[in-house]
Amino acid sequence: MKKKETKKLTKDQSIREINKLKKDLFNMRFKKINGQVQNLAEFSKIKKNIARLYNNIGVKK
Repeated sequence: MKKKETKKLTKDQSIREINKLKKDLFNMRFKKINGQVQNLAEFSKIKKNIARLYNNIGVKK
């Protein structure tokens, strides 16, 4: 998700997207343990997207 896309989202949409990304990150951790992850760069992309969304709604974390 790009910066322009995150700015267009409302607060509720941002929160839903954060929860979805957190679930994806959680599932990827299990896949990593089992050796099923193809692209390890996805971890950093998901974390950056979560940070962008938190910044969009104005939450300090």
